[in-house]
Amino acid sequence: MSATRSPLFCDVAMAERIERVETELIEAAARAAHRRTDDAKGFVIPIAGGAATFADDDSPFNKVVGLGFGGVPTAAELTEVERAYAACGAPVQVELPHIADPEIALVLSTRGYRLESFENVLGIAIEDQYDATPPTGIEIRPSDDDEFTTWLGLMADAVAVPDTQGVAWREEFPRDVYIAAERDAAAADIDRYLALRDGIPAGGAGLRISEGVAQFAGAATAQAHRHHGIQSALLSARLADAAAAGCDIGVITTQPASRSQQNAQRRGFDLLYTRAVLVKHE
Repeated sequence: MSATRSPLFCDVAMAERIERVETELIEAAARAAHRRTDDAKGFVIPIAGGAATFADDDSPFNKVVGLGFGGVPTAAELTEVERAYAACGAPVQVELPHIADPEIALVLSTRGYRLESFENVLGIAIEDQYDATPPTGIEIRPSDDDEFTTWLGLMADAVAVPDTQGVAWREEFPRDVYIAAERDAAAADIDRYLALRDGIPAGGAGLRISEGVAQFAGAATAQAHRHHGIQSALLSARLADAAAAGCDIGVITTQPASRSQQNAQRRGFDLLYTRAVLVKHE
């Protein structure tokens, strides 16, 4: 990484691209959940350039994403979406970037949506190459399909001992729901990484690439192996792969003021924009 650099500036076009690939990911995961559950309950409804998705009961993929850059949703479109979520017994959760068309927030507020939380989107300009040499005793490699269960277990165990710095996530998911969601996300072309410490599986991470955007789709280190450079090594490996794939930006989503945000900024990520989470309950 360069010794001196300018912070990455996010214009509307960049935010639109990031939100578009995020919508792709959520849609793909939701459709994978529909295939897994083999029922007609789930849905993916296009709306104003984004999508409203219901994957499965209590899934983190039950939300409206990608709004803000494809016009203001009409009353008829919002009514259709609200009825679809109500039929599933779920609230409507909209993730709205703060640089989206401001008219959308006004429309949602008049329909009873309430601001419940925020999440930050951070980004980094991908350089031509990175040194991905891990610390002594640490190995980072792709996670094979026959290791999927091991990888899932590591991710779930790490999430069970969450980051307590900063603002807490407004939602917490049971282990079985989290594992099901990770299985669904695997269908969205997410590459899995496994970290080993002295030969023992110690952590995992994901990376998805689309439209030149590298999405750093989660990373976790088992509690017994924390503070040994595993998170940094996982990030370096993914940055190197993103550079090799020709990506120009990498993005990560965190909670405000969290340890994850602090660590990302230490590695050169800049705060690009914030998503407001607006919720309408039944």
